[in-house]
Amino acid sequence: MPATILVGLQWGDEGKGRVADWLASSSEIVARYAGGDNAGHTVYVAGKMFKLHMIPSGILHDRVTCVLGGGMVVNPVNLVREIDGLAAAGVEINPARLAISTKAHIITPAHIALDRANELARGKAAIGTTLRGIGPAYLDKTGRQGIRAETMRDPEGFGDALIAQIERANAKLTAQGLDTLDAQRETLPYIDAARRLAPFLQDTARLVNRRLDEGARVLCEGAQGTMLDIDHGDYPFVTSSNPTAGGALIGLGFGARHVDRVVGVAKAFSTRVGAGPFPTELDDEIGARLRGTGEHFWDEFGTTTGRPRRTGWLDLVILRYACMINGVTEIVLTKLDVLSGLETLRIGTRYRIGTEWTVYPTEIQDTIEPDYVDLPGWTGEIGGIRRWADLPGNARRYVDFIQEALSIPIATVSVGPERHQLVHR
Repeated sequence: MPATILVGLQWGDEGKGRVADWLASSSEIVARYAGGDNAGHTVYVAGKMFKLHMIPSGILHDRVTCVLGGGMVVNPVNLVREIDGLAAAGVEINPARLAISTKAHIITPAHIALDRANELARGKAAIGTTLRGIGPAYLDKTGRQGIRAETMRDPEGFGDALIAQIERANAKLTAQGLDTLDAQRETLPYIDAARRLAPFLQDTARLVNRRLDEGARVLCEGAQGTMLDIDHGDYPFVTSSNPTAGGALIGLGFGARHVDRVVGVAKAFSTRVGAGPFPTELDDEIGARLRGTGEHFWDEFGTTTGRPRRTGWLDLVILRYACMINGVTEIVLTKLDVLSGLETLRIGTRYRIGTEWTVYPTEIQDTIEPDYVDLPGWTGEIGGIRRWADLPGNARRYVDFIQEALSIPIATVSVGPERHQLVHR
């Protein structure tokens, strides 16, 4: 069977984890293809919450094999911690269920220290990274100074490589007047993690291609979102990888002939963590209402960082652009239930820059003014609804407006955080 690629259509945090969990039920392989533990996928099953950072959401299905692809950057210590956390929650993980690409690159203590140093040096122009070392790890990868996961098969050689990298980073930290790292002390937990993870290492490109040729359905699970793509996002306020559909082919190492479905995930409104443009942002009571109080895990606070997310109205300009970049074949719209109770809903349909209306601009400009269409809201809780026809008329009209504007089917909407709170057309 062919491959399905799952992508976020906004700035991440669209609810891809719960959509991946749903799609995993009909998949044999679920594979992450980019990013690292800067991702935060939350899945809520039978009253139990699972927060996943590197391990694909498919791990919650017993018969699914999960893959950490070569396009990822992996923090071994945090990965072991995630594996142990899942094991404590009753999710068994062994080399038959989880494969780590030998080509994935390792996030080291040097990368984390340099990430913090770089943000500090930027001052008010800080990007707002998760401070997990993602950017410096990818920088070392492209600079041919990275450490591949395959090195963990030799713990002693792995330790030597870590120490050399930390010493290089210490020179940069010293020049910036910052505290340096104790190379020996920082390396020890990484060596312990390498011994734990060595049995999970394999050539995952061969695994994925072999299973595709055998007829297995492969789900490619994206992290972050299209507008954070290093090439196609709001540069420089982006991540350091390609969380778009093309990134799946590169990060997992298979050809486009296998892909028959690209599922885009978007919230029914917009959110963003960190700095960067946000044309439809709300800095008022409605924005605070969309964010929530932080008392519930589904409120708009980062799974990885805990930072409050910026909130705003849905932006169709960005969605059109993201659908074009990814070749989206269908959309899943999440968090429709959050809009219940709002009297009027606004949707940004185009931008004004200066005196002209435009689609997504080729460069970031502070003078963007969105043009809105107002739609009537609805009242009442919709979390218990499972049939499209049972949704309030204005909720259906809201979804239909988006679908018609994008000319892409919205096949599914979520009406709550639980696995089963999905409404299919």
